[in-house]
Amino acid sequence: MDVSFLGGPGPQRGVGVIAPFDFALDRELWRWTPDDVSLHVTRTPYVPVEVSLDLARMISEHETLQNAVSTLTEVTPEAVAYACTSGSFVGGVMGEHAMCEAMSRAGSVPAVTTSGALLEALVELDVRRLALVTPYTVSVTRALEEYVAQAGVMVTGCAYMGLTRQIWKVTYREVADMARRAAMRGRLGAADALFLSCTNLPTYDVIPQLEAELRIPVISANQVTMWAALRRLGTRAVGPYQALIDTSARSGTGTGTGSALPGPAAGTVVPAAGPVVPTGSVLPEGQESPEVRGVHGVSDAQGVPGAQGVSGGPDEKQQEGWT
Repeated sequence: MDVSFLGGPGPQRGVGVIAPFDFALDRELWRWTPDDVSLHVTRTPYVPVEVSLDLARMISEHETLQNAVSTLTEVTPEAVAYACTSGSFVGGVMGEHAMCEAMSRAGSVPAVTTSGALLEALVELDVRRLALVTPYTVSVTRALEEYVAQAGVMVTGCAYMGLTRQIWKVTYREVADMARRAAMRGRLGAADALFLSCTNLPTYDVIPQLEAELRIPVISANQVTMWAALRRLGTRAVGPYQALIDTSARSGTGTGTGSALPGPAAGTVVPAAGPVVPTGSVLPEGQESPEVRGVHGVSDAQGVPGAQGVSGGPDEKQQEGWT
């Protein structure tokens, strides 16, 4: 068959993605990517540590990220993204800014991280009150709560899973159950949006369902990463009726997002609002908030998985994941 009439392939546009060594959801990132953009994925070196704050720090050192960006330069991506939530919030807002600067210097292209993209998305959706779902342990979950608090966002409720490995095996049903618990109105009131944390947590197909049910925007780690990275290319992420991606999907959601709101220009770094004392579910050891619940394989009085809170819960334990 003569295919010469087709000419050559069109000009290639690409996003370089740096993922942790245990990242298993490459296919989910591609689902938000338009047909005219390619993803070039590389991984950080393996370290024998389970998901924890220690791991987050180890895989996010500037030298590690710069070396990863260097491996992508030959395919000339137009932007690079560090697809790791805990790795990009572990150093706080200023630490996240420093990561972006280090990656951008290494590749001479715009750089984003998952946690930086989260703050950018919160500005886009005018979110000031946020509910959280994480697969993490207590300490990692608290670090995320402190990160968004530094940006001036109140955490109204948080549900966590206590996992240290194989997070990609969590099912959509389990994600949805946790989301309902985190978004439950408590003494701090209702959330403007819900964030599903961790790039290894499957979320793509559950987002529209949860938005329709909860009546607030639902954003996820992989979604905000691709949305922000593609903005640097001047293009848009694709996805089925998701408030962050489709402005027409925002009119039916809850407070703070009744209309499309202008976001920062492409390439803009979202400034921190200054140090803010964490509110809501960030509590000292030994104190418990009724709005904060986690899953540890037990049932509460209503028979729903989960009974212990992020604060005042049992000691952290290794778990095998949801299989």
